Amino acid sequence: MQIQNPVLPGFNSDPSIIRVEDTYYIATSTFEWFPGVRIHASKDLVHWNLVKNVLDTTAMLDMKGNPSSGGIWAPDLSYADGKFWLIFTDVKITDGNFKDMKNYLTTAETIEGPWSEPVFVNGVGFDASLFHDEDGRKYLVQQTWDHREYHHPFDGITLTEFDTNTMKLKPETARTIFSGTAVKLVEGPHLYKINGEYFLFAAEGGTIFTHQEVVARSKSLNSMSFVVEPDGPFITNFDTPNSYLQKQGHGALVSTPGGEWYYASLTARPWNHDNESATDPRGWSTLGRETSIQKVEWDDAGWPRVVGGHGGQTFVEAPQDAILTDAPVDHAQHDEFNDTILDINWNTLRVPFTEKMGSTGTGKLTLVGQGSLSNTFDLSLIARRWQAFYFDAETKVKFNPYSYQSMAGLTNYYNHSHWSWIFITKNDDGQNVIEVGENKGGLRNGSYTSYLRDNAPVIPEDIEYVYFKSENRKESYTYYYSFDSENWLSTGVTLDAAILSDDYVVREYGGFFTGAYIGLAAVDYSGYDSTAEFDYFDYKELGDHKDINGTISWQKSESRFY
Repeated sequence: MQIQNPVLPGFNSDPSIIRVEDTYYIATSTFEWFPGVRIHASKDLVHWNLVKNVLDTTAMLDMKGNPSSGGIWAPDLSYADGKFWLIFTDVKITDGNFKDMKNYLTTAETIEGPWSEPVFVNGVGFDASLFHDEDGRKYLVQQTWDHREYHHPFDGITLTEFDTNTMKLKPETARTIFSGTAVKLVEGPHLYKINGEYFLFAAEGGTIFTHQEVVARSKSLNSMSFVVEPDGPFITNFDTPNSYLQKQGHGALVSTPGGEWYYASLTARPWNHDNESATDPRGWSTLGRETSIQKVEWDDAGWPRVVGGHGGQTFVEAPQDAILTDAPVDHAQHDEFNDTILDINWNTLRVPFTEKMGSTGTGKLTLVGQGSLSNTFDLSLIARRWQAFYFDAETKVKFNPYSYQSMAGLTNYYNHSHWSWIFITKNDDGQNVIEVGENKGGLRNGSYTSYLRDNAPVIPEDIEYVYFKSENRKESYTYYYSFDSENWLSTGVTLDAAILSDDYVVREYGGFFTGAYIGLAAVDYSGYDSTAEFDYFDYKELGDHKDINGTISWQKSESRFY
């Protein structure tokens, strides 16, 4: 078998990988999306199944009002003393000089839970991980934040002993063990003890195209005793602009039962418009930061090296002792909403799906209109990740809007300021019509455009349901509608997919770290609770490497220019 990267396509970033007996687990960041912390499992490192969303109640996680790309940053999963340990950060401020955050710890005897009520740990910095030393001591290892304008904000990696009797840190033991290299922005630390030495893996360069991972080692945990790996960095794509995989860096190390080593890293697969340079901009990563796995070998001096060079490989040799894992061939989803609990692939924003948003079951999803798609407090939206460049998504909706302030339909969504949708609303003549709206760029909350304002299709009075479809073709996507599910009509609106990427948004302001979603939403900012009924949702992947006519245009290649 071969590992084909990315192993977790679509927004699955900052992987923390471990092995418990013959099973590998990866925990990934979820930011403002709820539930928090996704965990995938595999026995072969090739095929993966989503098995758990850990933080699934407001008692465990409440992100109401959190800024976009705040919330859950870089969870750390470990296993010791017969149980799983999960450290996670909830970031409350993302821009400016401050990064107010809280780090928490939860544990469980099995990956499915129940997981314990989170214990507050500290707010020193984000990307915290828990190191279990051979002598039984435990340490929190974390990025350290410095708000002072005359210091660099990434103030090294701090190590603090954790007392399992009191379930609290010992702040008097805190010390900086690594300040990073001249690349700066040191974060995402994971600590290991291998062959009697401590190895610290840490990310640098920011989670953009300058991203990298460095390794340092020491015989002790004393302050500033770590020496950086020569001829590094350990992994980066900064100097491999033609590689299919980009942005590799932040991640974690794991060993197989047979003694082989692998490294799980975040990655991205940018693409360019035909009229753009292939290297500047390096591209638009609409699927967000994904997860790749690289094989690791140890050189004669005892340093870890990525097999094939620090740029990594798309195709990687699987472990010799891999156990074939049954997993779906793609990420297709068809939901007729027969269950009273949302499918594991659905997410909401900041808070869980409750009766305030709507209900599901008996063959329909009901959404009660609340705030606009720019609202960070009250929003009725369920959505799932884009996990392929080429896919179709469609739904069937019944909705009788109160006014133009009432809307319901199908959305392609990145964050509160970058999204679009096709929806039912009411025009000034009191007719139910179909509109396409897009919000993007400009101000902090974006600028809105109504594309069909002069010729919005009127819904015939005898039509109860309207069908919506989004055809996504890597660089762009187009909305369609139908009154009978057979004859599809184009809205004539084709939108630039790049706008729904980290790379586009970060050029305007702040740092953004998620990925594009497709979903269902209802809005009624008039406050009159107009309610929409969705009959089904269908997401069908056409393959990452097919052109608009379905012709395969990419085979086994290490180049992203396919």
